[in-house]
Amino acid sequence: MNFLAHIYLSGDNDLLKIGNFMADSIRGHQYEAYPTEIRKGILLHRAIDSFTDMHPIYRQSKHRLHQKYGHYSGVIMDIFYDHFLAKNWNSYSDEKLEDYTEKFYTLLKNNYEILTERTKGMIPYMIGRNWLVSYTSIEGLEMILFQMDHRTKNRVAMHESIVELQQFYAEFETEFQLFFEELQQYCREKLAQL
Repeated sequence: MNFLAHIYLSGDNDLLKIGNFMADSIRGHQYEAYPTEIRKGILLHRAIDSFTDMHPIYRQSKHRLHQKYGHYSGVIMDIFYDHFLAKNWNSYSDEKLEDYTEKFYTLLKNNYEILTERTKGMIPYMIGRNWLVSYTSIEGLEMILFQMDHRTKNRVAMHESIVELQQFYAEFETEFQLFFEELQQYCREKLAQL
């Protein structure tokens, strides 16, 4: 799961959303230095990643990309799954995606001092190019994948995976929908434990 799904799965708790969003830039026990709700978000993020990586439906989706993209097939699949969440947003939320993302960007700006340095460095690009709404279109996905290529020194040309997305679009979308139902239930249970 990529940014949009992690934020969405945090529910209505703003600090939990921030923790979940920036969790990839927090290593090991560094999370313990943060306020309780941010810690919960970081732990939820880690739980989502573990659940996702081990889930047979997600692994089936990822397998289609593995031969060509290797280790990066998971990165690409996370972005594809965010695409299906954004595309089908009205099935998951009563709030328009544009309004939801604008509120999240404002939340980041209003809590800037809490964010990790890596997250602070990413925010201008994320907001400037409106990444979260960009997930809705193939063109937006391609732009995001080009940016990922740049960040990884063009190791595997992730932007080319748009071909596989279009080739297996129906299969990926069905798999996402089945998987996401289970992931939502898992997150509800996990949040009750945290």
